Amino acid sequence: MTSKKGRGGRRYPPYVFTEHGATMLASVLNSKRAIEVSILVVRAFVRLRELLTAHKEITEKLTQLERKLAGHDSDIKLIFDAIKQLMKPPPSQNRKIAK
Repeated sequence: MTSKKGRGGRRYPPYVFTEHGATMLASVLNSKRAIEVSILVVRAFVRLRELLTAHKEITEKLTQLERKLAGHDSDIKLIFDAIKQLMKPPPSQNRKIAK
């Protein structure tokens, strides 16, 4: 927010433009330079949107992979426990001869 509520209007200009603001600016300012700059600003917004989308997709893939691997830890532990049980020597089966 650039001004206090109830004071009416901005006290100073904003620091940023939105994509739509840049497009509107190009339609108001009818110089070649203004149009070139607004096109560059819109392209920057498009590129940022693409980067955010790609970042979101990577984050979702990592989250899916993490969920998938989380179950593997317990499965691997069960496998190791089973191997340890198999490695133990069998219990002695010495039978006493009945008299």
